[in-house]
Amino acid sequence: MTGVRVTVPASTANLGSGFDALGMALGLHDVVEFEVVEEGLVVEVSGDYTDVPTGEDHLVVRAFRAGCELLDVKVPGLVLRCRNTIPHARGLGSSSAAVVAGVAAAFALGGREPDTSALQLAAEFEGHADNAAACMFGGVAIAWSKERRFRSVRVDPHPDVSPVVLVPEQESSTRTTRGLLPARVPHEDAAFAAGRSALAVHALTRDPSLLLDALDDRLHEPYREPAWPATTRLVAALRAAGVPAAVSGAGPTALALPPGGVLPEEVDTSGFAVRPVPVDLDGARVAPLG
Repeated sequence: MTGVRVTVPASTANLGSGFDALGMALGLHDVVEFEVVEEGLVVEVSGDYTDVPTGEDHLVVRAFRAGCELLDVKVPGLVLRCRNTIPHARGLGSSSAAVVAGVAAAFALGGREPDTSALQLAAEFEGHADNAAACMFGGVAIAWSKERRFRSVRVDPHPDVSPVVLVPEQESSTRTTRGLLPARVPHEDAAFAAGRSALAVHALTRDPSLLLDALDDRLHEPYREPAWPATTRLVAALRAAGVPAAVSGAGPTALALPPGGVLPEEVDTSGFAVRPVPVDLDGARVAPLG
């Protein structure tokens, strides 16, 4: 095989109180081509988000190299072509998509389908597997770790789950927003989060009428409000209008799951690009070049 094309979806994580545990793949994609050549490295970037490194420090390249090393795949030279449409630094899993693209390509060149070892490698880049598992396998991901070994279970969303992402111009850093979280939370809030995250799995897969309660959170969103106050206000306005909503990942994008995928007109979404997107059920897709 002389090369592969990998299509990877965006993802939304946490889904309310499922902090570092729940993720869902979204129908918004980056496409990355890996062409094996005789020598050297060329990185070409196009699309909506092009302000990224173009050498060995490119995140896709780093993940690809790690995958090749794991599987002992020899790649003398590489031409990498990235078409980016997933917003960067907005809480939509762009970094996980880059990592999964690199790992999936390495596994394809090694003649293997992505598996638990692929997820382990991808999750190691960020220290948690929620976005990576959703991106790699599609649908809704339930992720966990034990002694730094990452695992996930994929479940199918209910067909009435119709995501809408509301994307601001503002960027946000996962590292920065994690710095706002306290080392300890009240036991009452931990119990609230446990109940709501369990309910979220049921609501997402069986009964979307429960999503408004399921996406409520006390575990991380209140502490991160200083990082994205406009997002907090929008999520509150959506919920007040009866729309299940939460902050997507580390923000500042808001995730809404309105019935029928349509937001009520009375909610002011100014300052946010409103994008209905389906749930991606396939995850990372790999095809040969040519």
